[in-house]
Amino acid sequence: MKSLRTPDNCFSHLADYDFTPNYIHVDDTEGGSLRLHYVDEGPKDAPPILLMHGEPTWSYLYRKMIPGLAAAGFRVIAPDLIGFGRSDKPSERSDYTYQRHVDWLRALLDELDLQDITLFCQDWGGLIGLRLLAEENNRFSRCVAANTMLPTGDHHPGDAFVQWQQLSQNIPIFATGKIIAGACVKPVTADTIAAYDAPFPDESYKAGARQFPMLVPISADDPAAIPNRRAWEILSKMQKPFLTAFSDKDPITKGGDAIFQKRIPGCRGQAHTTITDGGHFLQEDQSERLVQVILEFITATPQN
Repeated sequence: MKSLRTPDNCFSHLADYDFTPNYIHVDDTEGGSLRLHYVDEGPKDAPPILLMHGEPTWSYLYRKMIPGLAAAGFRVIAPDLIGFGRSDKPSERSDYTYQRHVDWLRALLDELDLQDITLFCQDWGGLIGLRLLAEENNRFSRCVAANTMLPTGDHHPGDAFVQWQQLSQNIPIFATGKIIAGACVKPVTADTIAAYDAPFPDESYKAGARQFPMLVPISADDPAAIPNRRAWEILSKMQKPFLTAFSDKDPITKGGDAIFQKRIPGCRGQAHTTITDGGHFLQEDQSERLVQVILEFITATPQN
């Protein structure tokens, strides 16, 4: 599999992002390997909090949350999905599949032998993370879902998503930083926009960013429909604590929290919350509030 690697100097002097890079190599399923980057902060023997980003962001999205969670005594792990951030970027759009992304992140859980995980997932972080929650259930203790979904292709994805899907395929320049800024409520600085652009020196690095919207199952015969239905079968019986923390100003995932609350037994009795003044990327808009929500949830749901 041919891939590109963003030069390290592209990540120099990013605002509020001075974390030491960590890497593992994952099987590219074609006889080679790809380098996957992750942030790993806090005590290595502490219970881990896994922060899963989506499209078209990277672990920079969590830069304002990682220090507070680590200071509370947790091991905080924020991977960059293959195709994003400091991770390698397969150069062909056909190299990106839903299943490969699940397996690549599964390899990280295996490599680090993570147990007692608190999962926080947003956007594609949920599409991948919730599959792992179902398929690697013994590794997880609880989950916080924010502005995400686990679609099976059995229902219409909503007009807002369809519009985004069409836009992502038709715009000549995929302006990553500006796209992210446009999905936030609070103003995003030029330096922050530049940081979101940093992994992509030119359009050739954006095959994953272009392809991701097309990998969301929106038809019943999508390749991911069956494994996602299987995941829902497990989640619909799961008693492990599950909290929703959706924002109030995201048209793409609006109402998804109610679906989780209805279908997952672990949602019962939890302090579900709506993050006010938050857009799709609520980590940018309300990072301090999210840290508070995660820590309060962990405290309220101790494991035996």
